[in-house]
Order: sequence, then structure tokens, then C-alpha cells
Amino acid sequence: MSVLHLLGTSGDGGAETYFVDLVRALARAGVGEAVALRRHPGREAALKAAGVPAKVLRFGGPIDILTKTAAAGYARLNDAKLLVAWMNRAARHTPKGPWARIGRLGGYYNLKYYAGFDQLVANTEDIAEWIVGQGWPAGRVRVIPNFAAAPADAAPASRASLNTPEDAPLLLGMGRLHESKAHDVTLTALASLPEAYLWLAGAGPEEARLKAMAAALGVERRVRFLGWRTDASALYRAADVCVFPSRYEPLGNVVIQAWAHGLPVVAAASQGPQALIEDGKDGLLVPIDDAQALAEGVQRLLADKALSTRFAKRGAQRIQLEFSEAAVVAQWKALFSDYGAI
Repeated sequence: MSVLHLLGTSGDGGAETYFVDLVRALARAGVGEAVALRRHPGREAALKAAGVPAKVLRFGGPIDILTKTAAAGYARLNDAKLLVAWMNRAARHTPKGPWARIGRLGGYYNLKYYAGFDQLVANTEDIAEWIVGQGWPAGRVRVIPNFAAAPADAAPASRASLNTPEDAPLLLGMGRLHESKAHDVTLTALASLPEAYLWLAGAGPEEARLKAMAAALGVERRVRFLGWRTDASALYRAADVCVFPSRYEPLGNVVIQAWAHGLPVVAAASQGPQALIEDGKDGLLVPIDDAQALAEGVQRLLADKALSTRFAKRGAQRIQLEFSEAAVVAQWKALFSDYGAI
């Protein structure tokens, strides 16, 4: 083995999903890898199916003195030349040793956890600029975006199975049920779209509040709370419009996933989507916290099929040029090569 990835979170979210996607993609590209992760049966099964060795470690709080030692032992066992820490908890437990250490940042993380690391990888230009602005040497920061791919054999999710009319306009909201994701804005917008249905895929602390809000707005019968799903491709293929109103979003992986699946997007102009989307060319941007503007954007796409098709075509081109699996894996392999890991 040459590369050891460390992931210290136990929850489900976009970063954790992409972690598995990238590890599997690197494995397909012939990169020797192993993973140290916190207990999560779903991720463990996915890594096993991909043929990537994995070891479960505690990844506890500040008083956990065993994980770092165990991670070092696992790195030596696998002859690791490079350790990649995914997010702060993993970085805190990434040991020093005869290997290089890289932190992968998908947000504006506290850089104290990465002191002494050889390099940081940001998934957006804005995050990279922020890292340098915090005093990190510019020559030790690299930007490698996320990739997105749509399985060719992924069939649309059954609308009937989710009590959704086949002919109803269907909106898809993806992301953790958290205040930052602004699903409340989508629910308010839905009240102005009386024919549309909404699928919300995600879990989180806002679930009870959002369900109560849907009832209060009178849209409850047209909303399906799907919980955490592992069939994202099927959801993207079933919908007519992707809505992404996040108040705070460093990247916006949902945007590039929607592009990969040929689904037009209406997004709030938070940092990530604003950097990704060329408004009016491959998607629509609306002001943050503006439910009426979100509803108008959705209605525009539903009414103008030519516009939706144009956005889908342009999004597919962006995927091929900037966010394909091959392009992103090539950048990671170049980085690994710089440290003698492949």
C-alpha cells in the first residue's frame, strides 16, 4: 500500500459520501490504498466491496490517546508513504512518521488541526484562498475539485412507491436537514407552486421542525421526507428540477451531481453555488433566503423545457471538462506521485 486515508466521522453527509466515491475511484485507477475509519457498517461494506482494506478505530475526543498510535501501526503495516486526513477529527489523530501528511478540506476548517502537515488540498479556489489568508504557505495548498458521475444503469426512482403522481412537477432537495441547507426556504417556495411535489433526501436535527412547517404551510401532502438515501442517482433521474437554497455552502456537490444526471438546478447564491454556476447558462441563481425568487426560478424551468435542456447540456459539458472522475483522479495521482506514494 502507498496511501492511507483517515476518516473520523460516524455520520452520513456529503463529505462522507464523497470520501467513499473518491477512494473507490482511486482503487479503480490502481492506487494502492487502505482506510482507517470510525465505525460505520455501510462505509465498511462499501470499502470491502471495492477491495480496499479498512480498519475501524475509535477516533474519539481530546482524551483519546490510543487512536493515533493505532493509526501509526496500521500505516506501517500497510507500508504507507502518504496519509490523507479527511476533516478535523481525522487530522487530530493523524500521526507523524516516515510518511507525508495531507489534509483534505471541503470547508473553512480550523487549521490548528493541520499544524505540521505537508500539504492541504481544498476542493474550491475560495477555500484555498482562505487557507492562504490564514497564513498557510501558498506553495503548500492545492485545489482538487470533487468529481461527479452518473451510473449508466441507474433507473429513476419509482414515483408510485413514494405516492407521487407521474405527471406532477417533481422538485428534489438534497442535503442534511440542517438550518444551513435552508430547506425551510424550499417549503415556503412550494406553497407558491401548487402543482409541484417535493422530495427531500437527508437526515438531521431540523426534521421535526421542517415537518411541522410543511403542515403549517399546507404543503404536507406534497412533501416526501426520504431520510438518508443511498440511491441518489435514482432520485436525480426521477426529478424535474433540483432545488439547492443553502445559506452557507463552500462547494455545492449537489450542483455538480445534478449536472452529471442531466437535472437543471436552481440554487441560492451562496459561495459554492455562486462560484460553480454561470447564472442563465448552466443554472439559475437566486438570492439567499428568497423563497419567492426560488419559486419563480423553478416555475421558469418547468415552463421552458428548451431552457432546462440547454442547462442540462451545458452542465454535462462542465462535468466532462472540469468534474469528471478521470480528470479529478488524475490530479490526485499527480499529488501522490509528488510524495513518492505511487
